[in-house]
Amino acid sequence: MSKPKIAVVLFNLGGPDGPDAVRPFLFNLFRDKAIIGLPAPLRYPIAALIAGTRAKPAKANYALMGGGSPLLPETEKQAKALEADLAARFPDAETRCFIAMRYWKPLTEQAAKAVKAFAPDEVVLLPLYPQYSTTTTGSSLKAWKRAYRNGPGRVSTVCCYPVDEDLVQAHADLIKAAYDKAGRPGPARLLFSAHGLPEKVILAGDPYQQQIEATAAAVAAKLGEGWDWRVTYQSRVGPMKWIGPSTDDEIRAASQQGLALLVTPIAFVSEHIETLVELDHEYREMALSAGCPAYIRVPALGVTPGFIRSLGRSIQGALEASDRLVTACAWRCGGDRTQCPNKQGAQA
Repeated sequence: MSKPKIAVVLFNLGGPDGPDAVRPFLFNLFRDKAIIGLPAPLRYPIAALIAGTRAKPAKANYALMGGGSPLLPETEKQAKALEADLAARFPDAETRCFIAMRYWKPLTEQAAKAVKAFAPDEVVLLPLYPQYSTTTTGSSLKAWKRAYRNGPGRVSTVCCYPVDEDLVQAHADLIKAAYDKAGRPGPARLLFSAHGLPEKVILAGDPYQQQIEATAAAVAAKLGEGWDWRVTYQSRVGPMKWIGPSTDDEIRAASQQGLALLVTPIAFVSEHIETLVELDHEYREMALSAGCPAYIRVPALGVTPGFIRSLGRSIQGALEASDRLVTACAWRCGGDRTQCPNKQGAQA
């Protein structure tokens, strides 16, 4: 008898693979209704305008990384490491990881086609976003549902894993290692920096901010007493009000107080433009010019064994859950987090 087949679909944002891909990538991003919540006849022209105006500075930023985003190669490394973990967890099954990027190749439709060709018995949808948001995981799941209509296999979904024990420990280990490597300069402040969202998204019931703060608190608890830490949000764009405090404001404040800075990407599991450019270049220059005595950037989780183990256990939990639409994850959103897919009556 042939082995049962398990397909794991890794969702991520995606990034342009070269200068010519920057503008279409930006257009794909801003035409998503989860990003700009207008009807298509209005959203598409706005997306084209934003892509046109932001293409040149975006190309300059990607040039700092060799002309394109490293997100796909980083995700491919994670997929390979996860396949090894899954082979040990499920020795009697054939397991394979597929990558579905939301805004650039391999796009969701390409991944869905590859999974259909694999003809799996089980499909596990795994966002590489530990914290759930309608703008990331929610958007990816909707795109997958359209692309994989009538596809083979029972489908399970990992909703989120913001306080997974191995994930939290992996973050704590990376922070300690980076601080030790820098010679433990002090006094220091630790910033847990996450991608920001417009405040209206959170007010509409998105659980992202709640989960970010839960991840940071869990990591801080794992680090032990004596750490001065803050949760901050980066990458603000446009005139609307965004959640805060902002990473740049907190960097200036700490620098002016003469504090050394450790900055860790708490919501990003891979190195990409927000870490390699925004954190490593823009914020570093900002800190040093404001008098920061030491600026230490903690690496993203990447393929650290604890993180890969966390993903493997999430997949195992999804396959064992009785609810095949959404996993019975350990996290439970508060009463006002109506957009959480694990809440009864939430919008799917």
